[in-house]
Amino acid sequence: MSKGLIIPDGYRSALTLRETQHAIKYIKDVFQQTLSFALTLDRVTAPLIVTKASGINDDLNGVERKVDFTIKEFDTNAEVVQSLAKWKRMALYRYGYRPKEGIYTDMNAIRRDDSVDNIHSVFVDQWDWEKVITRSQRNMDFLKDTVKSIVKAIVYTKRKVSLRYPVLKGEICDEPFFITSEELLRMYPGKTPKEREQLITKEHKTVFLMQIGGALSDGQPHDGRAPDYDDWQLNGDLLFWNDVLEDSLEVSSMGIRVDEKSLASQLAAAGAEDRMKFDYHKMIANGTLPLTIGGGIGQSRLCMLLLEKAHIGEVQVSVWPEDMSRACAEGGIILL
Repeated sequence: MSKGLIIPDGYRSALTLRETQHAIKYIKDVFQQTLSFALTLDRVTAPLIVTKASGINDDLNGVERKVDFTIKEFDTNAEVVQSLAKWKRMALYRYGYRPKEGIYTDMNAIRRDDSVDNIHSVFVDQWDWEKVITRSQRNMDFLKDTVKSIVKAIVYTKRKVSLRYPVLKGEICDEPFFITSEELLRMYPGKTPKEREQLITKEHKTVFLMQIGGALSDGQPHDGRAPDYDDWQLNGDLLFWNDVLEDSLEVSSMGIRVDEKSLASQLAAAGAEDRMKFDYHKMIANGTLPLTIGGGIGQSRLCMLLLEKAHIGEVQVSVWPEDMSRACAEGGIILL
């Protein structure tokens, strides 16, 4: 069992199991429609598996093992996606999307090396979205404006849910506080990245922590990021204060994607220049793929936040260690 499991004192879900299932659907219906309108996104279908040779699977921090297998009918190695960061950009090119237009999709993945605790599961479900932008929009102001639109969509969804289920009393701050990972390090020297996130989110409630991936002044990155999708100078994580767990909760990771210059510099920094052998990377380097912004928004984490749940297993069905299931049941946390 994860050592990080939190059992809040006296916890009981505000909603029954049946109400929870109804509320999950309601959140997903309302939020994806609101997000689609706010960012001008079309819904598209997306893959669960890709070939290993394609090079478009997300490498996350570069150390996670992918779920892979062979296929009986033809000689190839396939992988379950870890996210769709690269696939979406290719899709925008193939489907002929133009600036100010984009796509979103339901993404399901298995991350076998993720820890399991209140907010982590080996099963991942999120809305993956991507939008074509112009070169003049590759800047911090455009990134911040996009974050504000996403926060407004979340706050709107929370209000709709609370109207339907008045027993839910929590609120979400609709004004995100923007700060870079280097600024956060200087604000809280001697703290771990997680501790810094907790402190800043407890103070400001809704936080967008920017510029994640590159080394900071202490020689370490705030968190790992693959070098070939986000521009480490133009990305970030959207954090909300979770009153139930009394902790910060990352709901979205997003950013303006690499162009030919940032791709080259980040691959060099990561010692991953060999990835230039893949078509995806070549198409960025030669300008074939459009410039984009995109990210993922955790479906279960958003439901967990809006429904004031203590464990992600209360809003998704996954596999948990037996001792965790027992501890949750004893603590009033009913896993689906």
